[in-house]
Amino acid sequence: MKIGDIFMRFSCSAPPSSVTRPRGTRAQRGSGGLLLVLVLAAAALALLGCGSRRAMRAPRVAVTVARVERRDVPLQIVTTGTVEPVQTANVGSQVGGVVESIEFREGQDVPAGRVLIQLDPRPFRAALAQAEGQLGKDRAQWEAARLDAQRSAALAQQQLVAPAENEQTQATAEAGHAAVRADSANMASARLNLEYASIRAPISGRTGNLNIHVGDLVKAGTSDPLVTINQIRPIRVRFTLPQEQLPLIRRYRAANPRVFVRATGDTTSEAEGRLVFLDNAVDPATGTVLLKGEFTNRDDALWPGEMVQVRLVLTVQPGAIVVPAPAVTTGPQGPYVYVMNADSTATARSVRVDRSDDVTAVIAGGLKPGETVITDGQFRIAPGSRLIVRKAGRGSAS
Repeated sequence: MKIGDIFMRFSCSAPPSSVTRPRGTRAQRGSGGLLLVLVLAAAALALLGCGSRRAMRAPRVAVTVARVERRDVPLQIVTTGTVEPVQTANVGSQVGGVVESIEFREGQDVPAGRVLIQLDPRPFRAALAQAEGQLGKDRAQWEAARLDAQRSAALAQQQLVAPAENEQTQATAEAGHAAVRADSANMASARLNLEYASIRAPISGRTGNLNIHVGDLVKAGTSDPLVTINQIRPIRVRFTLPQEQLPLIRRYRAANPRVFVRATGDTTSEAEGRLVFLDNAVDPATGTVLLKGEFTNRDDALWPGEMVQVRLVLTVQPGAIVVPAPAVTTGPQGPYVYVMNADSTATARSVRVDRSDDVTAVIAGGLKPGETVITDGQFRIAPGSRLIVRKAGRGSAS
């Protein structure tokens, strides 16, 4: 019998004890003993190979795990929004004239009432002087007519003048009085136009692009702004939420929800503000409701027109049991997680999820703080699989 045949004869299911000792002569028995030794060695090697194959059939599964934690969890809604100024003023001119000087720099912060643009004031001063002169002339004429009317009234009581003459004198006095009032209004208008020649900032804020230069002729009441001022301290962020969230928002509205925003791509800083506006109607075209948060913006971190990430924190739930959201899987029987046992094996366990977002799942039942759940690699686990921790998440066990 060849050694290869003997090796093939001993399969993984045939233990070495089943080998029958060969019979024969002493010489045959001597050669048979050697053959027996070789057969036993081959059987041992075959058994070792079978054991290796069995070990290869059940490799350890690399997974990521995390600890089940108990901590305060905010009840929040995450969305995107747009930064907008609290106030915007498109500065124009109420009178026409030539630009004499510009009293600010583009992009400069200006207080309310500061002169921004000065028009040539000489035509307006001349108009004011003319109105003042006309007023003085008509006032003197009115004073003379008033005195004549008083004398005529006294003579009319003594029947020394005709009634028609007295009435004419009284009418002249009243006409003079009316002319004085008209002249006073014209003078006030001329004085106001002189003031309008100095174009001032209607609100405090930051100036934008300037659309005129010294020497340009400015027309009165044009729709094109000379410069735009945005109030950016404080500043607001507008965002919309689906109408399905409206009952939840209204439930916590009286608790002054906080609003947190950060610029897109910024992972280091987050501005905190307060919810100041909830629209009084749902937009029927989009099925959303408009909200606004207000921020002090002392460091000018928020800029009008900028897109930002928004977190509306309605309340904070104390002592909630939480796991990373990827740990929860939904099956035919509902949500479940894989729990890592002390012997590095996994067990599927049904859980009740209170709420979940892209990061965290709040568990209402089925888990205890301190247990270890699998957050990645669940779909490679089979019954009886042994686990090896590849990477630990926040608060996880390694």
